Amino acid sequence: MSDQIKFIMDSLNKEPFRKNYNLITFDSLEPMQLLQVLSDVLAEIDPKQLVDIREEMPEQTAKRMLSLLGILKYKPSGNATDMSTFRQGLVIGSKPVIYPVLHWLLQRTNELKKRAYLARFLIKLEVPSEFLQDETVADTNKQDISAMEEEKDQLIKRVEHLKKRVETAQNHQWMLKIARQLRVEKEREEYLAQQKQEQKNQLFHAVQRLQRVQNQLKSMRQAAADAKPESLMKRLEEEIKFNLYMVTEKFPKELENKKKELHFLQKVVSEPAMGHSDLLELESKINEINTEINQLIEKKMMRNEPIEGKLSLYRQQASIISRKKEAKAEELQEAKEKLASLEREASVKRNQTREFDGTEVLKGDEFKRYVNKLRSKSTVFKKKHQIIAELKAEFGLLQRTEELLKQRHENIQQQLQTMEEKKGISGYSYTQEELERVSALKSEVDEMKGRTLDDMSEMVKKLYSLVSEKKSALASVIKELRQLRQKYQELTQECDEKKSQYDSCAAGLESNRSKLEQEVRRLREECLQEESRYHYTNCMIKNLEVQLRRATDEMKAYISSDQQEKRKAIREQYTKNTAEQENLGKKLREKQKVIRESHGPNMKQAKMWRDLEQLMECKKQCFLKQQSQTSIGQVIQEGGEDRLIL
Repeated sequence: MSDQIKFIMDSLNKEPFRKNYNLITFDSLEPMQLLQVLSDVLAEIDPKQLVDIREEMPEQTAKRMLSLLGILKYKPSGNATDMSTFRQGLVIGSKPVIYPVLHWLLQRTNELKKRAYLARFLIKLEVPSEFLQDETVADTNKQDISAMEEEKDQLIKRVEHLKKRVETAQNHQWMLKIARQLRVEKEREEYLAQQKQEQKNQLFHAVQRLQRVQNQLKSMRQAAADAKPESLMKRLEEEIKFNLYMVTEKFPKELENKKKELHFLQKVVSEPAMGHSDLLELESKINEINTEINQLIEKKMMRNEPIEGKLSLYRQQASIISRKKEAKAEELQEAKEKLASLEREASVKRNQTREFDGTEVLKGDEFKRYVNKLRSKSTVFKKKHQIIAELKAEFGLLQRTEELLKQRHENIQQQLQTMEEKKGISGYSYTQEELERVSALKSEVDEMKGRTLDDMSEMVKKLYSLVSEKKSALASVIKELRQLRQKYQELTQECDEKKSQYDSCAAGLESNRSKLEQEVRRLREECLQEESRYHYTNCMIKNLEVQLRRATDEMKAYISSDQQEKRKAIREQYTKNTAEQENLGKKLREKQKVIRESHGPNMKQAKMWRDLEQLMECKKQCFLKQQSQTSIGQVIQEGGEDRLIL
């Protein structure tokens, strides 16, 4: 089961799916998500299956998938009860049911694409009864059914004819048994080749894991050998800061946003379906709230209260810095992931080169010489390959010619035997063979010693007399045989002419059919383009209607004599916002002017305070020094002089 899941995961990660799954994410898929994956795989085989299952009923999904799996000849293991279990598991998205289906589909995608394409032309279309009431549709349906029945009869006759031809052959039962055994062995060979490929993939993944672990060990040893304690501590501190930022700031914000989004979505899902009247009511409430907000802002502006506080500038700077920090953290995370992927890719490439010729990657002039050597070898290989292809083609022609000649020889021998039986001279060809055998015996007799020339001459005379008698008896038969051969040649020529006429007629019909298919395909594409253009035009009309309605509302509000209506106008709102921003800029410029004027005196005062602080520190040090000296010795003053006695 694990090998099956790995194969499914690897196939889904490749083109054209590109799912980027790992074992944990793939195993943790919900039933609906697993059904969507199965639907995507079926859509790759048959583009008509490209459906979002969230927009489809479960019964319709199961019916659609079961019908396509039936066309693709998928046979689930088990009996009738297991079939009901299979259907039920397909409806609910059971993993034990869907995993084998995905494994079977992904193994033979190209073959199933061809089968799904041909199924459109081989399956009978179910025409509704209301359409069959039309005479044209009914006649066309009858013609299609009769054509399909004729094709079926022709196939049955062809199969019976082939069976008769096989039954006339000698040991046909033994040949059928050998063919059956050959088919079984081929299937077994495919199964063993698949197992071999899976084991190669497992070995390749194991080698990759070993290589990654060895590279990690090597990098860790190098880091441990070359690193200093200071650099290690610095690196660890950077990693700790980054991880703390991710844990304490980034991840909680993302989690909170996800929770809010989830709460909002749950709220939307829990609410009942809304109609046009509900939407109009909500729009009216939104408009009322917006008008109240605008009124409150106008009142606040009339009281000359600033919209933002004094710390708004610092808050903006802090928000900008936090956004830059988040962006840099995301860039760092992406760079780490990209570095890890590049290291994995480089290790894979190194392993491939080692497996290819057992050496390291060439560089510089050595690589150029190696490329030139490969080019010369490739030209020689192409020439040899072309010669081999020509020899194979010639061998195939000669082999086919040999088979045709053998078959023609057998047919002629059978016709000759039947003609000999009709003419009553059966055994003439046998006599000819006997003559050849006798001639061979004659050569042997010539070599043998102990025979006399008289006996040999008598034997030759007898033989010549026998041959002359047979020739005289078969002269008339040979004449008839020549006439029949001439007639056979005429019939063969006529058959070739009829066959060439049939081939030309079939080619003309095939070209007409291909032209009709191309025309139908072109008309379908035009229909789709016109439909998309129609929908696009409708959307543009609706957008223009909304814009026109907004413009008329704005014009009415601007022309209206009511001051409240004028305040609702967008022009008035932008004018108010512009005036607010101009007042705010004027206040900020005044504040900047005051700060510039007081900058010099403030800096001078700060310097004076720093000098005073240094002076006080110096006095403190002097006082402490004097205290320490007093505690060590004693100062005596005599005659106006100070003496220290220890």
